[in-house]
Amino acid sequence: MPSLILSHALLPEGWAQDVLLVTDAEGRILELRPDTRDAALPRETGIAVPGLPNLHSHAFQRGMAGLSEHAGAAEDSFWTWREVMYRFLARLTPDDVEAIATLAYAEMLESGFTRVGEFHYLHHDPDGRPYADMAEMAMRIAAAATATGINLTLLPCFYAHGEVGGGAPLPGQRRFLSDRDGYAALIGGSRRAIAGLPGSVLGIAPHSLRAATYDEIRDVMTLAAPDEPLHIHVSEQVKEVEASRAILGMPPIAALAEAVGLSPRWCLIHATHGTDEELQTVAASGAVVGLCPVTESNLGDGIFPALRFRDSGGRFGVGTDSNILISAPEELRVLEYVQRLIERRRNVLAPRGASTARTLWQAALAGGSQALGGGPGGLVPGAWADLVLLDPAHPALAARAEDRWLDATVFAAGCSPIRTVLVRGRRVVVDGAHPLRAAAEARVATILARILHD
Repeated sequence: MPSLILSHALLPEGWAQDVLLVTDAEGRILELRPDTRDAALPRETGIAVPGLPNLHSHAFQRGMAGLSEHAGAAEDSFWTWREVMYRFLARLTPDDVEAIATLAYAEMLESGFTRVGEFHYLHHDPDGRPYADMAEMAMRIAAAATATGINLTLLPCFYAHGEVGGGAPLPGQRRFLSDRDGYAALIGGSRRAIAGLPGSVLGIAPHSLRAATYDEIRDVMTLAAPDEPLHIHVSEQVKEVEASRAILGMPPIAALAEAVGLSPRWCLIHATHGTDEELQTVAASGAVVGLCPVTESNLGDGIFPALRFRDSGGRFGVGTDSNILISAPEELRVLEYVQRLIERRRNVLAPRGASTARTLWQAALAGGSQALGGGPGGLVPGAWADLVLLDPAHPALAARAEDRWLDATVFAAGCSPIRTVLVRGRRVVVDGAHPLRAAAEARVATILARILHD
């Protein structure tokens, strides 16, 4: 796709018509010129908006979606959900992980995500022994990204402990564990796994203050190049915050900021229970908060104070995390709706007079692009040509124009109006479907039949 005309496109400065899009051979945008009328060039009649980054995914968990929605004998929480997850992953082979990730990534593309940050901690065999190639599972994630065409930011996890302060890991965590040397080998293998994957990025991900000590976090950070992203789960659960206060003498975000330091390279996943002071520190540092509203709602984690964080100048992106449901518009919708329930008013996260959907879309694009690397995000020269094309004939978009198209997509479309998706200038979704979707669904159904019924 060296050049074509976009009938309508959302550029950083606003909506434009008849936009000439020129890309290089790799799929980077060279030029965008509105009001270009050239009948000799192919034309896209859809409504072009930038593809969104999914800054936090555990792809294998797509296979267990819905398995924890049955009330247990005791009160259910994140911690009871985690036990279901540990039982599920104990049966997964590398082939299984690749197949489930392929389905998840196809769904992400269909829903408007064009880059995924894979927070990857399932490293070893079911007994906790490393595979012959330490990066076997990372290679399977890279294979799924290659097959589907999604841009990949691979975030191999460092995981050594089971509790804040260096507590012993649990048996269910044995597939995650590394020491420093093992993790260095994993990072080297992960670099090789993505070396031939266009648009790919590697980052470093100490799992959490539950899984890594201060010294270990500082140590593994040295394995990253100066421009590579750093991701961590933090302040996700009240129990985690209480343990951090008791053992480290302060809540998790404050502890991380004091002991390790924050910068624009950091993405703090969840940060749900951060105090106002902590979140002001995050905003001042330029770090991004990774919000996963659908998963956080599903797990009953709590509600991030997004309005106060916005007012502090904070940056955020969105992710699908557990992949209980995969939808870019849904993440933005849930993010706004829970704020409305708290504030008991409407259009909470948009400035006065602005479109809520456009505000959220552009904020998630900017924050997610910063957090995942890979260059600038959006329809700008130098960025990858990652586009989502909305169907103007979709009933939810009827008689709308410009910002109303996005408002309807996020808040009013029961079935997706996304018709076509381009990644690096290549069509990866056509007529609303990824070409691998049906085969991937069939493969995963066979896997689940074995896991759940054997």
